[in-house]
Amino acid sequence: MKILVRNLARATTEENLSALFAPYGSVQSCDLVMDKESGASKGFGFIEMPKSGEAKAAIKALNNRAVDGMKIRVKLAQAKTVAPQTPS
Repeated sequence: MKILVRNLARATTEENLSALFAPYGSVQSCDLVMDKESGASKGFGFIEMPKSGEAKAAIKALNNRAVDGMKIRVKLAQAKTVAPQTPS
């Protein structure tokens, strides 16, 4: 399951984020979204956990938790929908 983590401190690293989720189960991947120009974190990222039970437990336990001085928001990531192209 793909999990969206928002309101992260700019100093939070992928290693910190992965370690935060590790006690709840296997972390398949961890990706912070970075600003292309500055290279700084945009304050959100995605965690992939292969087992849905573990992912749901992590979401429940970590949502609204203070991490690096910020109250993070954790929820199931929604699939990105692409608007249909209209012929020109």
